[in-house]
Amino acid sequence: MRNDAFFRRLVLYYSWYTIGFIVFLLSLAVLEKEGFPRAWIGYIFIFSTIVVYAGIGVISRTSDVSEYYVAGRRVPAMFNGMATAADWMSAASFISLAGGLYVMGFDGLAYILGWTGGYCLVALLVAPYLNKFGHYTIPDFLATRYAGPWGSMPVRIIAVLFTVLVSFTYVVAQIYGVGLITSRFTGVEFSVGIFLGLASILVCSFLGGMRAITWTQVAQYIIMLIAYMIPVVWLSVKHTNVPIPQVAYGSALAKLSEREKQINEDPMEQQVRAIFKERANEYAFKIAALPSSWENGLVEMQRNVEDLKRTNASLIEIKAATRALAAYPKDVEEAQRKWSEARAFNLARAEPVVPHTTPFPGKTPDASDTKRNNFMALVLCLMMGTAALPHILVRFYTTPSVAETRRSVFWALLFIMLLYTTVPALAVLVKYDIYTSLLGTDFSKMPSWVSYWASVDKINPLVSITDMNKDNVVQLAEIVMDGDIVVLATPEIAGLPYVISGLIAAGGLAAALSTADGLLLTISNALSHDVYYKIVDPKASTQKRVTISKLLLLVVALVAAYAASLKPGDILSMVGAAFSLASSALFAALVLGVFWKRANQQGAIAGMVVGLGVCVYYMLRTYPALGGSPVNQWFGIAPISAGVFGVPAGFLTIIIVSLLTRKPEPRSNALVEHIRLP
Repeated sequence: MRNDAFFRRLVLYYSWYTIGFIVFLLSLAVLEKEGFPRAWIGYIFIFSTIVVYAGIGVISRTSDVSEYYVAGRRVPAMFNGMATAADWMSAASFISLAGGLYVMGFDGLAYILGWTGGYCLVALLVAPYLNKFGHYTIPDFLATRYAGPWGSMPVRIIAVLFTVLVSFTYVVAQIYGVGLITSRFTGVEFSVGIFLGLASILVCSFLGGMRAITWTQVAQYIIMLIAYMIPVVWLSVKHTNVPIPQVAYGSALAKLSEREKQINEDPMEQQVRAIFKERANEYAFKIAALPSSWENGLVEMQRNVEDLKRTNASLIEIKAATRALAAYPKDVEEAQRKWSEARAFNLARAEPVVPHTTPFPGKTPDASDTKRNNFMALVLCLMMGTAALPHILVRFYTTPSVAETRRSVFWALLFIMLLYTTVPALAVLVKYDIYTSLLGTDFSKMPSWVSYWASVDKINPLVSITDMNKDNVVQLAEIVMDGDIVVLATPEIAGLPYVISGLIAAGGLAAALSTADGLLLTISNALSHDVYYKIVDPKASTQKRVTISKLLLLVVALVAAYAASLKPGDILSMVGAAFSLASSALFAALVLGVFWKRANQQGAIAGMVVGLGVCVYYMLRTYPALGGSPVNQWFGIAPISAGVFGVPAGFLTIIIVSLLTRKPEPRSNALVEHIRLP
């Protein structure tokens, strides 16, 4: 039963916190107007919010097992919904989702539909039953439910391994987002920014576990909501005179569609696209002439470097030629791969603008059907992955009752909806702003935000604009823009005061930190509770268990930060992979564990291994970054949606193996009866 006095106290605390944050925002706006250095405003925003989170972590520090693992099971539904929304609104949602819609148009809606629909599965299939089970981790539930002739250890170990794999993949994406924001708004190197952000992650999760993370995530959600809404409302008023983005969305789409037609009819735009077409043809010729084209190119580049040195050319010219030689493919196989990628890149740039509202664009009916299939496959993977993500599911252990858990899911959906219904509007408004303000600009009068974001990562620039046709005017085909910066750069693109840029950075950092906190705690708790306490040292004291969890959290955080510093991929693709892995490995075992008494230990082990195995196999075979090739795709399904094959494989394997082996033990059926709700 909810403690009303505790609930009212929380409402009072967070009301004052919200008022204080708004006053803080207005104070910085006044300072900017009075000439306060913009760089210092960014520093103040970033470090002030981190200090607030650290303060909550210090106040909420604990060594009590129940408090550290599940916040004492006393978090009210509304606040757990807010914390869950913050846990959910990761760097992918806050930073990259609008960018994905900006780049992909209609097809990007798969992320919103999948992630939102996933919470319906959570509410119907998993969350209330886990709360009634009443333990600490997802491996704990699976091990107890599927206890069998070999005890609970085999299922527990497999579940821990898969939980760590899924959560680690996800947390790397969040820490990558932390590095992106910190480096942009403090000026430090990207890798240094990652470890600066990591320090703030560790303060909360290290000191107070789930209790500190919960109250920090509520504070982070408030910042995220304010940060996301201000710039999109501003853009909405600027372009439609309507202050409600969801209402302005339709008229903004109509304006964008008209602008897209004008761009496609622009002769200078067509000229640039013809240049890219010519480049693609050159790469096609080089690929067809392999291996001689590679050999001739290597000899030519080596001769060029020697000629420059012999003629005493400038140092800049010599260095440029040397770098080009170093980047030249090392062998014929690498040349085949690199030139094929370059040809595909140039072909894509040569295509006319695809209208934002066009669903499943393709040159042929088969190509459109393939895109439609990928859209549906991604929606399904994201839905099932949401219902199997350990760091989300464990949040429903923190509420005091099953009824509160159900209400908690409702509140989480409401708080997520406030932001998710705004994302499509933001993508359209930013795209329209760029298409009207940046296109046609003289290169000598380029807006300052372009150079800002181009300098964040000098190896792989986040923004690149090259005058292809030498007319000194920006055309759309000349712009290469990483989707991950769309939200972070929105205030500068829209011409807002710099204080709003700092606010967006604080919101993006809050999103990345809130999810990273939950993921790191999930990994460390699975290792400390399910491996150390349940297997290695069952007699360990509560103090020792919490200490071990904290040490493991530190180790995992450092490893994840190192992995993120290697820039393994863009945020959205890494997060998408985590959802396919989660759905393939855990979804079938969780759902059948609740709703099918006949599911047994042998079936669960086989189902989890086969489901994940099919998913990983498909990714390795089809994802170029992992050594695969798109030609190996089944039915044209992209590797990000590998879970669409892994989940059915997991379900079928559990059902078949369970039916071919003996029935589960009575205690397993008793658990099913216990957690099933009347």
